[in-house]
Amino acid sequence: MRSIAELAAGFRDASLFPVAVARDCLDAIAAAEPALNAVATLLASETVAAAEQAERELRAGHDRGPLHGVPVAVKDLFAMAGEVSRFGADPTFHEHPSTDSAVVARLRAAGAVIVAKTNMLEFAYGAVHPDIGQTNNPHDPGRTSGGSSGGSAALVAAGLVAAAVGTDTGGSIRIPAAYCGIVGMKPSLGLVDLNGALPLSWTLDHAGPMAARVDCARLLLAALTGQPFDATPVPARGLRLGVIAAHRDADCITPDMRRAFDAACARLIDAGAVLRDVAIPDLAHVSDALMLILLPEALAVHAARLARAPERMAPGTRLQLEAGAAIPALAHVRARQLRTRLRACVAALFAGCDALISPTAPYEAPAEDPPMDEGGGSDEMLCTALANLVGFPALSLPCGLSASRLPLGLHVMAGHGQDSRLLAIAAAIEATLVA
Repeated sequence: MRSIAELAAGFRDASLFPVAVARDCLDAIAAAEPALNAVATLLASETVAAAEQAERELRAGHDRGPLHGVPVAVKDLFAMAGEVSRFGADPTFHEHPSTDSAVVARLRAAGAVIVAKTNMLEFAYGAVHPDIGQTNNPHDPGRTSGGSSGGSAALVAAGLVAAAVGTDTGGSIRIPAAYCGIVGMKPSLGLVDLNGALPLSWTLDHAGPMAARVDCARLLLAALTGQPFDATPVPARGLRLGVIAAHRDADCITPDMRRAFDAACARLIDAGAVLRDVAIPDLAHVSDALMLILLPEALAVHAARLARAPERMAPGTRLQLEAGAAIPALAHVRARQLRTRLRACVAALFAGCDALISPTAPYEAPAEDPPMDEGGGSDEMLCTALANLVGFPALSLPCGLSASRLPLGLHVMAGHGQDSRLLAIAAAIEATLVA
C-alpha cells in the first residue's frame, strides 16, 4: 500500500483513483483472510460507496485533506453507526450502535474510506477469545501480531491499508507495532476523543494512529484530532535523548533486542545525537501500579457483562475481571498517588532531554500473546506501561530485526502535550535508522 502522502498526490493529479484503490484494497484483504485473521468486519459495500463519494468530491474540487479517499481501518471497539461492534468477544456481548464514535466521525469528516473493523483481544483486555483466535503476524503467521490492537497492526504491516486506529491502555498500540514492524503512537492522555469507544480503564485508555511510517501516523493523528501537527523536520544532530537504563538492562530484554537497541543508539550517536542514561524513581513499581488502577476500573466497566454471562468470556478475561474485585481500596489509592509522583519526576527529565528512549517490547513477536495472569503480560509491557500511567505521548518505531528476521521496536516518549514534538523527533530517529 502506498503512503498517505503518495495516495493523496495520486488522487489529485489523477494518476490514482479512490475507487480503484478501494477495490484493490478489498481484494487484497479478501486474499489475506482468514489466514491473517485481522478483520472483524469487512465493510465492502460501504467502502466502495465512500470511495465513489471521495472521487466525486475531489473531481469537483471539494478537498477534505490528505486522508480524502485513503483506505484505513479501525479497531472493533469504536462504534460505527449501523455496524456491529464485536469487541473480540462472544456474540452475547455484541452491540449495534446507531451513532458513530468520535474517532469514526473524525475519519468520515476527513474523507477517509473505512474498509474494515479490526480484530482485537477480548474487550482489549489481554486475552484471545477461543472462538475468534489470535491475529497472526504478517512476518510469520506462526506468531501473534500482538494485542490488543493486533488486527490494526497486521493490516498495516501487510500493506492492506494505509493506516489504522488502535487503542492503548498499557501498550496495546505500541507492542503490536513493534511486533509487526510499523509505527504505533499513543498520544497524550485525552488528545483523541474516546467518546463512543468501549472503555477498559477510563484513566489509562488512549487511542492513536498505526502506520508504516511516522509521516503517515502524523497525518492520521491530525485527522483524529482535527488539528495540524508540525511537519518541520528536526535534525538528529543535537537531539538530547535520555536512555531509560532500567528498561534497557532488564533481565527480560532478550539479547536480540539489546543488540538492536544498542545498534540504534550507536547510529543516533553517529548522527550527532547526545545520549545519556536516566533513572526514574519507583520505575520498578510501574506495572504493578498500572494494574492496581486498571483492574478495578475494568471491573466497573464490565461488571454487568460479567454478571450476565461469565461463561461466555475467554477464561483469561474472566479471571482479570474477577481479580478487580479483590483490589483493596488503599492499594488503588496508593497506586494513584504513585502516578502523581511519577508524572512530576518524568516531567522534570525533559528539562535535560528532548525525549526518552528504550526498547518497546522485550522480545520479538511470540507464538501467542503472553497471559497477563502469569506474569508474562507484565514483562511485555515493561517499557510501555510508564507512558500510560503518566499519560505522556509515546510511540514505537522499527529498529531492526531479530535473528529470526522478525521486527523489533524502539520506544520514544516526550512530555505531556508535546505530541507534535514527539512526531518530529521520531521522524528524525526514523530517518537516521533507515539511512
